Amino acid sequence: MMWATMKCVQPSQQKAWRAGRFWWDWSGPGDTPGDTAVRPLATLSAVILDLDAIADVENTGHRLAFNAAFAELELDIAWSPARYRQLQELPDERRRVAAELRKRGVSSECDVLAELLVDEICATKEMILAETILDADITARPGMAELIAEAFGAGIAVGVVSTGRHTWVEPLVRQLVGEGMVDTIVTVDDAPRCELFRTALAELGAPAHNSLAFAGSQVSRRAAETCGAPTVLLDDESAAQPRTIADCQRLHDAWLDSHRRPSAA
Repeated sequence: MMWATMKCVQPSQQKAWRAGRFWWDWSGPGDTPGDTAVRPLATLSAVILDLDAIADVENTGHRLAFNAAFAELELDIAWSPARYRQLQELPDERRRVAAELRKRGVSSECDVLAELLVDEICATKEMILAETILDADITARPGMAELIAEAFGAGIAVGVVSTGRHTWVEPLVRQLVGEGMVDTIVTVDDAPRCELFRTALAELGAPAHNSLAFAGSQVSRRAAETCGAPTVLLDDESAAQPRTIADCQRLHDAWLDSHRRPSAA
């Protein structure tokens, strides 16, 4: 009798534990009374990740390179992680630098001279980044290397996109996730920023609705959704959680379900 009671209590105990986890964990048959297995809306055929979804390259790479560029040019500017996150609301690096210069009163009466200073800062930063990023303390976010390896083993195509240069992005991806795990890498050397996700999907031969994109920023999320791909934004909270291909399928289906267009009456 006691054993029967325990068996009855276990599902509710499991639900209580699961309630503290992310919404995509409510997934399997038996999560609610009368649940039955749900067929995926579309079988996942590709996963596209921007580089900052795999690792915090912006904060541990780009930010530090900018600080080194400011120092080299004798500008009294150093971006903290918090300040850099604020500036990432702006869509590109030039606008971030220009905004910082205005805020600190570093300006010129001549717009052309101000633009030249922005050019010099960004060019110096790019040079420093290319020279240092492969030796920087950059590691994959928890669970992301494992997810990519699982996708590779399951025959699901994997693409990586980045606004960085191909010369350092490709070796950095190998450092982060291993050799041969990624089917295509698309950078700004290959396509315009707004077309990175679309180009990666085309190179993989994967329909957008059968793919899942991981974005590391709001700008990246908008770019991925523009091409019609179900998209997950990795913020500071969710990025620490491991994911599996089963998680990806559920996230993919939930996104498609929430973005369905209402049918005409």
